[in-house]
Amino acid sequence: MKSILLSVAFLFLGLQINAQLQSPEEFLGYEIGEQFSRHADVVNYFKHVAENSPLVNYHTYGKTNERRPLTYAVISSEKNLKNLDEIRNAHLGNTRISDTETEADKAIVWLSYNVHGNEASSTEAAMKTLYELITEKQDWLENTVVIIDPNVNPDGRDRYVNWYNQVKAEPYSPLQAAAEHHEPWPGGRPNHYLFDLNRDWAWATQVETQQRLKIYNQWMPHIHVDFHEQGINEPYYFAPAAEPFHEIITPFQREFQTEIGKNHAEYFDKEGWLFFTKERFDLLYPSYGDTYPTYMGAIGMTYEQAGHGRAGLGINTDEGYELTLKDRVAHHHTTGLSTVEVASRNTETLNTEFKKYFDNSELEYKSYALKGNPDKIASLKELLDKHEIKYQKAASGRVNGFNYTEGKEDRFNTDENTLVINTNQPKGKMVNVLFEPTTTLTDSLTYDITAWSLPYAYGLEAVAITREVSSLEKSGTPEINNTANPSGAGYVAKWNALQDAQFLAELLNENIKVRFTEIPFKSEGKDFDRGSLIITKSDNRTKENFDKTVVGIANKHQRNLVAATTSFAGSGPDFGSPEVKLINPPKVAVLKGEDTSSLNYGEVWYFFEQDLNYPVTSINTDYFTNVDLAQFDILIMPEGNYADTLDEDTLQQVKDWVSNGGKLIAIGSAAKTFAGKDDFALKENKSEAMDSTATGNLIPYAQREREAAKDMITGSIIKTKLDNTHPMAFGYGDTYLSLKLSSDSYKLLDKGFNVSYVQQPEIVAGFAGSSAIKDLENSLIFGEERMGSGSIIYMVDNPLFRAFWENGKLFFANSVFFVNNNKFSL
Repeated sequence: MKSILLSVAFLFLGLQINAQLQSPEEFLGYEIGEQFSRHADVVNYFKHVAENSPLVNYHTYGKTNERRPLTYAVISSEKNLKNLDEIRNAHLGNTRISDTETEADKAIVWLSYNVHGNEASSTEAAMKTLYELITEKQDWLENTVVIIDPNVNPDGRDRYVNWYNQVKAEPYSPLQAAAEHHEPWPGGRPNHYLFDLNRDWAWATQVETQQRLKIYNQWMPHIHVDFHEQGINEPYYFAPAAEPFHEIITPFQREFQTEIGKNHAEYFDKEGWLFFTKERFDLLYPSYGDTYPTYMGAIGMTYEQAGHGRAGLGINTDEGYELTLKDRVAHHHTTGLSTVEVASRNTETLNTEFKKYFDNSELEYKSYALKGNPDKIASLKELLDKHEIKYQKAASGRVNGFNYTEGKEDRFNTDENTLVINTNQPKGKMVNVLFEPTTTLTDSLTYDITAWSLPYAYGLEAVAITREVSSLEKSGTPEINNTANPSGAGYVAKWNALQDAQFLAELLNENIKVRFTEIPFKSEGKDFDRGSLIITKSDNRTKENFDKTVVGIANKHQRNLVAATTSFAGSGPDFGSPEVKLINPPKVAVLKGEDTSSLNYGEVWYFFEQDLNYPVTSINTDYFTNVDLAQFDILIMPEGNYADTLDEDTLQQVKDWVSNGGKLIAIGSAAKTFAGKDDFALKENKSEAMDSTATGNLIPYAQREREAAKDMITGSIIKTKLDNTHPMAFGYGDTYLSLKLSSDSYKLLDKGFNVSYVQQPEIVAGFAGSSAIKDLENSLIFGEERMGSGSIIYMVDNPLFRAFWENGKLFFANSVFFVNNNKFSL
């Protein structure tokens, strides 16, 4: 009798809780699709559901740069939620991350919404999907755990939503010409630092990604879906994906994508909704929200709804119908539920095949061994730690493998400072993808870059080895603890990594005067190369606590200081030599706004604020002509088209500023602004094209994309020669592997300095079309042109791309602090 009463009591309590549960429409006060919901409203709704449903747990996993919460909900049956840790550990047992003996019998589905802030329909769909799962689809939750991240990019979403809510007409206008369909720069797509979070999964440079990966690593789902939007005239895209597929992807992963796609198709056909599959969105580049989970064993998929930031609440398409937000929400809602349905039907198969994925015995390369600059090794370890990828120190000896530097099989000496990453670990296939020397391409037409191997990106010597290399347990790096030497002449520090630039930046921020040498020298019996920092007591004699401050900053950054007892060098220049330059703490400006690439501006902004922690002033292009450039030492032009910003008069103002000692840094396509102009040495480098006027265009229509690929470079790695006696290349050797993102090519400077350049192109990895390669002969990568007492620095390749090409960042720091930096301003 007592048990019956308890059961009745629990049933009554459940009815009470469900009675308090509100639908999104009831909670928000409007029907989903009638308005765009602000992030705070979405968070409040998810909180409400979690408080009023025993089927939902809701958590905060971090904050954005603008302090908005990052959240996720876990949805399953009441019984499953009570045993969630056991379910999760059993699931991780299939990956070998957990050593539990409990057999996994649940499907794990992760749905990620709104990674691009202005693709805003998906967050609205997330609320609707959450409500329907717990009110109408409880049967699926008996054997399925669903994780919903309702807004991966809250800062970007609110940028878009707040703008749209401010400008939309009442009622909204569906006319394409209406202001509400034309977002201002930079748009809501990126995050606070204007990074594309859908390209950041593997590189994990952004706080959103870093915090999300901690939770993702705890779950490692069977299925991960990334919800997106595309152009207004393209109906809906879902899996299966397009070629090329990375060769690591299993037949099951391909087949199950198709099974899910067919299930979606049934619903779409029933409603008369158009869709397409197998086109455009491939599975190659590892840093997407579909590929990264795929390489972690999941069925990773992108769903793309027509709309994007242009669509607003409704827009007239070119095909004669109105696309509404309600339509877009309905489509994303349908595919989200359809995905959970297929997972619930195939729980046993998902677990069986997921377990098979983590058998890495068939991988060609069993180990990757890397050595080089300790700071670069340390940076790579930080990245591996974010992904919970294991690494060790190599045992001393000699191994044979594919040598990345030589591009062939070769011997490689290992020692206790060599890092080894074996593929015999749970995430071995991801290790393979991130470290493989070259990626096999089944199709040259891809959606993103085609080369990214981490040894190249970090500038390290490496070999890929077909056997497992013996290793030692990893151990911490000994802590550096410099001590002050008040009786000496000063301190000397090396210069060959970004960490050295961070050290310099903080010294300058603390008003410590620093010199650098343009010629190698010896002090206290130690050799110091070009670029080494010299911090003298003489330069800082008015600085209180000089020694304590310098040593404290060096210890904070873990930089080794050599305390120099005298400024008299053992060889090379003394500290007072004209070849030892005093660094001018530069006042830096960067252009932003219309005409600039928001992504590249964001990369520059991020570099100064997060990598260097050095002040930078952003100047908008719409008032640039009214800015007095004399207050700045450096002006950075991110990638962009500056035809409108730099008219004839404004260009003359810039030339005058440079001639008077200013330093202009032009990145990527910004260099075109100066190519071929009077008084500038930069000229485009294009081979003579065949005159088609006599023969006409005989390329078949169906082959137009393939033919165009001859002129394309899709993120390939090219070997360049370096003049490492030039300050821009201090800290580098005589070659540099550059990530080339376009086929833009410029002739070698006939006046100025060709610092990084190509003579005969050597593509190390990735795709480059035959015509594009030919155009790279005798071409500039990085160079300096002197104009009066100032300089123009051309960076044809972007060394800050997505903040992941670590080996390029020192070029940028050198350009800021060293190049043509001969004057000192107060």
